[in-house]
Amino acid sequence: MTGAAQTARVASRSPRIDGDRLLTLVCVGLPLIGLLLFFLYPMAIVFLRSLTTADGSYGLGNYAEVLGSSGFWRATRHSLIMGGATTVLSVVLGFVIAHGLYRCAFRGKRVIRAVIVLPLLAPSLVQALGLIFLLGRNGLMNRFFGLEIEIYGFWGLLFANTLYALPQAVMIIGAALVLLDARTYEAAEVIGATPARQFRDLTLPAARFGILNAAFVTFTITITDFGNAAVIGGDYSVLATEIYSQVIGQRNFNMGAVVGIMLLLPTVLSYYIERQAMKRQQGQQATNAQPFVPLFAALRDLPMAGLCLAICAAIGAVIGIVVYASFVRLWPYNLSLTPRHYDITLAGVYSSLWITILISLMAAAGGTLAVFLLGIGLRRLPRALMQPIQLLAAMPAAVPGMVLGLAYILTFNSTATPLYLLYGTAALIAIVNFYHYHTQAFLTVMTGFRQLPPALEEAAGSLGAGMGRIAVNIIAPFVAPMLVSVFFFLFMRSMVTLSAVVFLTTPHLSVAAVTIMRLDDVGLTSQAAAFSTCVMGVVCIALLGMKALLAYLGRRSAREKAD
Repeated sequence: MTGAAQTARVASRSPRIDGDRLLTLVCVGLPLIGLLLFFLYPMAIVFLRSLTTADGSYGLGNYAEVLGSSGFWRATRHSLIMGGATTVLSVVLGFVIAHGLYRCAFRGKRVIRAVIVLPLLAPSLVQALGLIFLLGRNGLMNRFFGLEIEIYGFWGLLFANTLYALPQAVMIIGAALVLLDARTYEAAEVIGATPARQFRDLTLPAARFGILNAAFVTFTITITDFGNAAVIGGDYSVLATEIYSQVIGQRNFNMGAVVGIMLLLPTVLSYYIERQAMKRQQGQQATNAQPFVPLFAALRDLPMAGLCLAICAAIGAVIGIVVYASFVRLWPYNLSLTPRHYDITLAGVYSSLWITILISLMAAAGGTLAVFLLGIGLRRLPRALMQPIQLLAAMPAAVPGMVLGLAYILTFNSTATPLYLLYGTAALIAIVNFYHYHTQAFLTVMTGFRQLPPALEEAAGSLGAGMGRIAVNIIAPFVAPMLVSVFFFLFMRSMVTLSAVVFLTTPHLSVAAVTIMRLDDVGLTSQAAAFSTCVMGVVCIALLGMKALLAYLGRRSAREKAD
């Protein structure tokens, strides 16, 4: 090749190289700016407000006042006790269901899998509503069996939180059990180990990190949840309701910031331990493990099937009673059915449903695009730059939704920053919903990127394709199932979240979960049930749409491989 030809070739390549670098900068820069503006900056504001005293100076006076308050220590003690009790109960029940699904042989597993996800399809306070309809003063159990169960307070909140956290425990423990190598159990049978010995020496040790992971996830969910505590907690105050009382009830934002910072401590510690447990679990996974196919054993499987179905019956009863009560004419005195409660008298209720759908679509579309761009950009960065950005992208999971929502109202409700223009808009609620669940979305997409064979990108690059074309034609089709899962995950969680948005609604802009809480607060419990049913209906449609789209992508991928 002549010198002129080589010069021409280099000149023809240089614009593409510059374009790839510019695209890498955009892919990393835009999501990184978002993390800085909508996560780190608000959290810094919360910390500064917690140090701001009444005269505008900085000091530890707010902390001294809070730590000297008996109400704070009572709420802290209640939160820790509730978190611990819910964690134990959720992990035990979750292990029972996960063991039944993956280590036992009986019919009805599809029904169990369908029922166990129901609490994820509704705002957390729906579990509390269902328990009130079942076990409250005018609940079915009290009315028809003459019982006098007091559901408000510790026990009601414990049951509600357990139902809310149980699906998470089942999924995490199930993910650990499904990866156990069948060959290990075959070897144990050959040497004569009994099923009880196999369970003690093989199943429990192999699943211990999954159990530990589930424990810390359920603890974090419980200690930071606001919806159930607000509806059924009664006089049993917890840290989440304490923050709400300081900010909404007393308009004491500085004290609310202090309680928020204090709430961060156990959740950050829990998140750190949970991440370490997950790493240990992933490090023990065998890449060529053989799936375990259980054989029917009556002494093991029949009791397990009964336990699993009993737990699912309780979940179905709590969710189902909310749907049923939405059609009852006058609960619990006249149980004839009528749709009149769907004609909700509180102004602007159904507009909040449509606004929530719009907000959820915004959070899902924008969030999916953001994590996809970040994933593409990180693949082109050196490891020294990639690791701190990945750490920052994973940090939002350690921040409770209520603390993040408090950070947003402190940050965006101030005219000292141009970001004030976002306050009171649907866009800001969509943003907080995205960053509330940013970690889960980011990790899901990165899982898809790690499965992408490097040879595909290398082959496309050798044919002259730039980074943009590779992203559109190679990467996006490959990770499409992950992107679909992230989109619908963000949509469904945005539809039902409460704690992250409760501070950001206004008289002119509300969301579905807050509307349910307000309906219950003013005594319109049947209408709250009706509106909850509408929200659950939208989320169920989204879930079915996700499954249909994923099935279509799977069939298309199979056809392409066959061709």
